[in-house]
Order: sequence, then structure tokens, then C-alpha cells
Amino acid sequence: MAKVAVIFAPGFEEIEALTVVDVLRRAQIQVDMVGWADSVRGSHAITVEMDQVWPLSLAPYDAVVLPGGMPGAATLRDQEVLVHALKAHHQAGKLVAAICAAPIALAQAGLLADKNYTCYDGFEQQITDGHYVKESVVVDDRVITSRGPASAMAFAYELVDQLGGNAQALRSEERRVGKECRSRWS
Repeated sequence: MAKVAVIFAPGFEEIEALTVVDVLRRAQIQVDMVGWADSVRGSHAITVEMDQVWPLSLAPYDAVVLPGGMPGAATLRDQEVLVHALKAHHQAGKLVAAICAAPIALAQAGLLADKNYTCYDGFEQQITDGHYVKESVVVDDRVITSRGPASAMAFAYELVDQLGGNAQALRSEERRVGKECRSRWS
């Protein structure tokens, strides 16, 4: 079974972080929420309890996911230990993923050089490497990026597929449950 670390810095974007955790867990992928402390407060004042506290080794993980949000993404970018860990993780042939503003941390680690990527509008101006593409989700080699809160589900589904899961089965189940709920409330 694949194992994923989602890194929570104070000021993370709740939709981006928790959507990824929820969808991956529904796909039976092990996810550890890794934060700066035992609990971390997001950019919309939602506090989330963590499974692990940073710093820790990323070696056991098949993928590392960075949610956006501010100042969370800037904190990720400026955390030198994390930047080095992201480089090592990618060099080991593992997935790195970032959504919204968080690709600035991938750029700081040098992981967007010569790669196509996307991010939240305007943050591409802070990234000097790579090739910005205005799409919901961009996959280039072992780097996955996404635009922001509106693309969080698409980003999570892409992670499921990249990690060997079946995102189509999750979509079908969600549609089935949605139809049941609508018929009950009609």
C-alpha cells in the first residue's frame, strides 16, 4: 500500500489539505498528516490534529503533498530542512506534489526546473524555473501541481491514480451516493 505525507504549515489552505487526506484515505492509501506541532491552524482558523510532527524522515513515504494557503506555502518554502528533504525525496524517484501557492516550495527545492507546472494565479511570477501551464492539474515526471481550492478534487484524484489507486471507482461511488441523497431529499 502506498504511503503519503501531507505537510501542514500554519496558515495552510484547509480545502486543499483535507480534500487530499480524505480522498486518499477513501482510496485505501495510508496518509500521515505531518505538522509543525501536534495541531496546526489553517488560513481560515480551522485547527487540525496531526498524526506526526515535523521534522521527520520522508524516506518511508511514496509521495509528499504540500497544500497551499498563506502564509503556509511561504513557510514551506522557507523551511530549509524541508526543502532539502523534498530534493532527496524526488531524487529517490518518489512523487512530490503541491497545490495553489505551494509550488513555490518546489521551486525553492529546484524541482520545477525544466518541468511544466501550474499554481494559483500570480504565484508563477515567483517561480523562475519551469514552464507555467494554466491547467487544473499538471503532471510532469514525478512532480504533480494544481491550481487551488477549486481543483482540489481533481488534484486528489490524480494523486490516487499516480499512487496505483482507482480514482474512477471513487468518482462512481460518490455519484451513486449523491444520487441516493438527492432522491431522499426530493
